[in-house]
Amino acid sequence: MLIQQKQDGSKGSFYVEEDGKRLAEMTYSMTGTDLMIIDHTEVSDELRGKNVGYQLVHTAVEYARANQMKILPLCPFANSVFKKKAAEFGDVLRGN
Repeated sequence: MLIQQKQDGSKGSFYVEEDGKRLAEMTYSMTGTDLMIIDHTEVSDELRGKNVGYQLVHTAVEYARANQMKILPLCPFANSVFKKKAAEFGDVLRGN
């Protein structure tokens, strides 16, 4: 599954698209150059239960690491992933 990224100014998203239709998306806002605020995650019914939401968050974490950024997960889903994966994702969590 290919996760793509789109950024337009301070807004952006990581998403999965098939035949021009977005099947999953995690949106974020940038504050400066070093803070990504994840504000929403949505996965279509056809991809639910396939770990796609987690993969979107993981992709954001890898992007943050590569760009020396921190993440503030305001989205309830992303926040729950960060809590479950605290040891794995703690290095990019804002406040740690």
